[in-house]
Amino acid sequence: MIDWIRVSELQAEVGSEAFGEVVEMFLEEVEEVTERLVTSPDQAALSDDLHFLKGSALSLGFAQFADMCHDGEKRVASQGAAAVDVSALVECYTLSKTQFLTKLAKASAAA
Repeated sequence: MIDWIRVSELQAEVGSEAFGEVVEMFLEEVEEVTERLVTSPDQAALSDDLHFLKGSALSLGFAQFADMCHDGEKRVASQGAAAVDVSALVECYTLSKTQFLTKLAKASAAA
C-alpha cells in the first residue's frame, strides 16, 4: 500500500524537520480534492483531479492509491467519468493514510 522506500527518500531529500510540513501539506491538498470528489463531483474535471492525486500520491509513497488514480485516468479517457469508482478510490486513500500515519507515529515514538 505504501512505498516506504519512497518515504525514506523524501525524508532524506527534504530533511526530517521539513518532512512533517510536507506530509501536512500533502494531506490537506489531497483531502481537499477527495472531499470534492465525494461532495461536489465535477465529471469534467475528474481526469485532472485524478492526475493531481496520482502525482501527490507518488511523491509521498502512496503507491496503491497512485495506481488507482492512474487506472481512473485511463478509465475516464476510454469509458468516461462514470467508469471511475470514486468511493473505492477514497477508501484506498483513507486506508493508506491510516497505515502511513500509524507507522510514522510508531517510528517517532521509537526515536
